[in-house]
Amino acid sequence: MYVAGDAAATSANVAANEGLMRFGVVAHLTDAVFFLLTAVTLYLLLKHVGKHAARLMMVAVIVAASIISISAVFTFVAMQVATDSSYAGGFGPSGASALVLLLLEIQHFAILAAQVFFGLWLAPLGYLAYRSRLFPKILGVVLVLATVSYLADVVVAFLLPGLAEQIHGYLSIVPAIAEIWMVLYLLVVGVRTPRSADRTQAEEGVRSPLGVTAP
Repeated sequence: MYVAGDAAATSANVAANEGLMRFGVVAHLTDAVFFLLTAVTLYLLLKHVGKHAARLMMVAVIVAASIISISAVFTFVAMQVATDSSYAGGFGPSGASALVLLLLEIQHFAILAAQVFFGLWLAPLGYLAYRSRLFPKILGVVLVLATVSYLADVVVAFLLPGLAEQIHGYLSIVPAIAEIWMVLYLLVVGVRTPRSADRTQAEEGVRSPLGVTAP
């Protein structure tokens, strides 16, 4: 859809794929809503572990979801400019095409900025998961490492754009593992409630010297 440096081609692509653009806008807004709902669920589940960390997690998610929603508006306006002839009448064909390109570039960099907060919400989440005994501790560690990968990806994209495409795939590995692992753990395994975790720890504490659990 987006052709870097070619406003006419970008505008033509957007106009030819109006339905896909509309679907993309709805998908981004839906993503923001589910992101918030997921964060609220995790906040309610983990706030007893660390109130301040849970609040930091929610702040990062709210900022990220807000940026995603705003970026969807830029995408929608770009589609409007590309498909409504009145903009070409006001700005001229080349001016309207340039505006479409500009709006999509703003959308692209907005998503890149949101990636900072995609990373920052994983740090307190990893801390809470590690401390909670509701998740495997190694998952908490991987979530924190995913924060580093997200932030490194953003820094490289802004400071070394020529290198960004070459290493983006590598920097995406840890976040992908962390997020997929968290989702699958919640869906397939579920969380250990504090009561069941305490019960397991108590059972381990009453083992006899011969390794036989007391009745």
